[in-house]
Amino acid sequence: MIRRLLHVVTRVLARVWALPMTALGALLVPVAWVTGGRIAVVDGVLEVHGGWVTGFLRRWPPFTAGAAAMALGHVVLAMSARDMEECRAHERVHVRQCERWGIFFLPAYLGASLWAWMRGRDPYRDNPFEREAFLRSRHGTGGERLAVPRGQ
Repeated sequence: MIRRLLHVVTRVLARVWALPMTALGALLVPVAWVTGGRIAVVDGVLEVHGGWVTGFLRRWPPFTAGAAAMALGHVVLAMSARDMEECRAHERVHVRQCERWGIFFLPAYLGASLWAWMRGRDPYRDNPFEREAFLRSRHGTGGERLAVPRGQ
């Protein structure tokens, strides 16, 4: 009983801690919906694909070939239903990372990419947040296709 209560309290606090990032992701949902995107809640995560999101992810992050999917708190954006399915395990790792880092997740993630780039490394593949996501998601449903930027 106490263990279950502790689990529930911990999950609620994690969601509250990640709320600023989730709110940022939620701002994109109406735009996606109006432009023909699909929206679903899967295991407590808002998943959005298609519509405006497809064009956005083709150009995001800057200076890359784009991304198949990305997580903003408890909102996951993907180019297509297929990309969502293939990237789900990888993006769920980022959701959990955001629960740990809260509002500091985005600056920490960008800082880790910048640090890798300044050392002559790949800002995506050598980012510790991505390395963790690839490692953990490989044990779930995915292989190397998970969240790999387009064109790689």
